[in-house]
Amino acid sequence: MYINKSITEYFILKGFSDTPELQILVFVIVLLIYLMTFGGNMTILILICLEHHLHTPMYFFLGNLSIIDISFTTTILHKIFTSFMTGDRRISFSGCIIQSFTSGSFTVHELYILTAMSFDRYVAICIPLRYQLVMNQRTCVVLASLSWALGFLFISPSAWILSSFSCYTSIEINHFHCDITLLMKMTCSDTSLLEVMFFINGWLLFTVSPFLLTFLPYIFIIIAILKIRTTRGKRKAFYTCSSHLTVVILLYMMNIIQYMIPSNLDYKKLYTLVNTVVVPLLNPVIYSLKNEDMIKALRTKTTSWCNIFT
Repeated sequence: MYINKSITEYFILKGFSDTPELQILVFVIVLLIYLMTFGGNMTILILICLEHHLHTPMYFFLGNLSIIDISFTTTILHKIFTSFMTGDRRISFSGCIIQSFTSGSFTVHELYILTAMSFDRYVAICIPLRYQLVMNQRTCVVLASLSWALGFLFISPSAWILSSFSCYTSIEINHFHCDITLLMKMTCSDTSLLEVMFFINGWLLFTVSPFLLTFLPYIFIIIAILKIRTTRGKRKAFYTCSSHLTVVILLYMMNIIQYMIPSNLDYKKLYTLVNTVVVPLLNPVIYSLKNEDMIKALRTKTTSWCNIFT
């Protein structure tokens, strides 16, 4: 049965399972992880804003990364929370397109913010004497703005084409959010142009370009570290970029796993859930545990806040 978009103004998100007990369990687990993700990233943002010694390019980009993680997770999960509380699994057609657009955009934002952070680490280790000159406020703002602009620019054409499709074979989406690939399979419109754009964007703009731009600086960073004569100097230089490198490796490992997991939709849901709630939680954990400045700032603020309320 074909359902015309002009008649059907909403989709129904099936969620994780039709079993109520499983839905409740998943909801509780996801809510707890989301609260920890939100709290961890908000803590980083607050510390960066309040602590003057954290007003550096690295923490400026880290703040952007925290905003992206909060926004991406909220964009994907907000419908899970509202549908569980109200029992209404419907999402409007425009809301579905917006969710697909924003989630895709935030994914691209994260890739290119990490690329900007890679460039920052390259300048700090390879040309430290020119660090203040190169990584000035204007450079940081331009790099961050470019990262945000690229996400919206790359996703906008696909979202516009998807919004123009005239009919769908079903109003039920077998997922917990509006997945653009599922919408492409459900539509009875011609998706050939969109598939070509997906291939170009997926491999060239979302994978190859950010991958090369992120990891190429590390070739020069490794060479520079190997030239350092003292073991202490090498350890300090490696420590400078270890947190960022850990996050980058984690992100690209998740992207590789995406193409290796079985085509079964239940596995896809599980992967999406992990990628949505677990990875954004690990980012603040990694940067907090491996960063002395962040730990020091957290201790200082915690002590001062405790003194105020006692």
